[in-house]
Amino acid sequence: MAPLPTNPDELLQRAGDGDRRALARALSIVERGGPSGAALIRATWVQGRGDGAPEQAFTVGITGAPGAGKSTLSASLCGELLRRDRSVAVLAIDPSSPFSGGAILGDRVRMGDVAGDDDVYIRSMATRGNLGGLAGATNDAVAVLGATGRDWVVVETVGVGQVETDIVDAADTTVVVVNPGWGDAIQANKAGLMEIADVFVVNKSDRDGARQTVTDLESMLNISGMMSRPDEHDGPGAEPQPIWRAPVVSTVGTTGEGVAELVDAIDAHAAHQRATGELARRRAANRSQRLREVAAGRVGAALDRLLRTEWGASLRTEVEGAYTDPWSAADRLLERLPAELERPD
Repeated sequence: MAPLPTNPDELLQRAGDGDRRALARALSIVERGGPSGAALIRATWVQGRGDGAPEQAFTVGITGAPGAGKSTLSASLCGELLRRDRSVAVLAIDPSSPFSGGAILGDRVRMGDVAGDDDVYIRSMATRGNLGGLAGATNDAVAVLGATGRDWVVVETVGVGQVETDIVDAADTTVVVVNPGWGDAIQANKAGLMEIADVFVVNKSDRDGARQTVTDLESMLNISGMMSRPDEHDGPGAEPQPIWRAPVVSTVGTTGEGVAELVDAIDAHAAHQRATGELARRRAANRSQRLREVAAGRVGAALDRLLRTEWGASLRTEVEGAYTDPWSAADRLLERLPAELERPD
């Protein structure tokens, strides 16, 4: 077996040519981060469009409460995409243990029906302590998958609650999955998922209560629609953009029932975004957010290095003993930050 190249451009080329080992290596590199990960992400931009931006797969976020059937639904979604001649990758985010740091990473088992197909690539990623339902390297992994030729990337999040909504910053379309009997309409709104959903799915719709759950969601969407205002992106006097109303799709993930309708709904949302310019705005906002995340990560790593030095340990001891207040100590820490940032990782 030929060794894999270490050059980022060559590694991406091999991955784009269908070498799954090369793709796995590239994703591992961006997960580890550091200079090697940064070099690989830069290479995705070089291999991108003429304007320097990378090729970008259409990214669909699948989110919802634990036990909603997200993995089974993702597998059925992949099957439907294959029937439509689209290549797809799945990034399945698993929670990390707060004690060992490990994760189960068992989504290949739940997606066994499609895991062996050449046009499907499934990658499990651990959150490694990140809040928000995603792994820290999710955006970078999506960039690699797009640069190596995947049409769609499905990002399946950790089961989310009221504040774990980072998927909005990573996905072109966010699909919120609920089950029959998922609270009343007021509780649904309170859960914070009404605001992030581009498409709602009532999964396991062969169970009792499915029709009532659809009714509850439709009622809340009607109320939300009455309260909506036209987009203000284009300034005063511009033509108001049509408002997207999230459809509610009923599915049975285990049988594939309703999944074709789900893909149609996602395609309709993609067409709406392209027609209104929202897709370009959403992706630009995502790149801007990634800029902040990368910068914050580098600053955080530099601060950690400083605090691990003998000087940093002494500073921590002063704070812990209440000899120095945290604000004054932070000022002293930040004074040393520029020099620390200039050092290689």
